[in-house]
Amino acid sequence: MSLEYKRLSDRILFALELAVEQNDLSISQDLVTAMEKSMTRTAGGKGFTERRELAPEYDTVLDQYEALRAKEGK
Repeated sequence: MSLEYKRLSDRILFALELAVEQNDLSISQDLVTAMEKSMTRTAGGKGFTERRELAPEYDTVLDQYEALRAKEGK
């Protein structure tokens, strides 16, 4: 992974990658929730526009998480 870990969500992403690699659906679900919360905690309000771009690693691990969910039937 080439991220510099500047944000909490970057560190959670790293843990999520490990959980998905280990096929740990329960921990992966918790980490996805934590990542979503960390990314949106200062967002919102009228007229809010997300300005930061997510690294491709986010999309990759979320796709892997969805595949793990499908495999586990959840």
